Amino acid sequence: MASVILSVVGSDRPGLTGILAEAVLQAGGNWLESHLSRLGGLYVGSALVEIADDRIEALRAGVAAIDARGLEVRVIPAVEATQAAGETLELSLVGQDRPGIVRQVTSVVSGLDVNIEALATHVAPEPHSGAPIFHLDARLRLPPGLPAERVQAALEQISAEVMVDISVAPGAAA
Repeated sequence: MASVILSVVGSDRPGLTGILAEAVLQAGGNWLESHLSRLGGLYVGSALVEIADDRIEALRAGVAAIDARGLEVRVIPAVEATQAAGETLELSLVGQDRPGIVRQVTSVVSGLDVNIEALATHVAPEPHSGAPIFHLDARLRLPPGLPAERVQAALEQISAEVMVDISVAPGAAA
């Protein structure tokens, strides 16, 4: 069996997830995991599919038919996942929206050799004033030997600079 990732982007309209699911099923694949959403007015995301090696071309043919209907779909081989070492942390950040917040946070964590395993952001209006409030949630994987307190301290150093509230909590056990 092989694992492939379907990477999708196109104009959002009803039924797109169903069209993708049908192409996977018709090729004999098993839909394992996905992250699909409306972003910037487009339907974007990815799906992890398990499929027999000899059925990958059938899947490619199925998604080519979807491509012809205005949804760009790429089939990419997944890589063998290794068991990640190191502690996980859940990072939550909230503050006035402004350019550069993501760059500053990612610079801090990459400077500590911390891997960002998942990242979700959005902007929502503040309930009373309507001002744009930026929200960031991330799952971080620390390299072995790096204490969580060091990551938290590094993030807290920039929290005043970027004017955000940051919280760090232990991640769920893997």
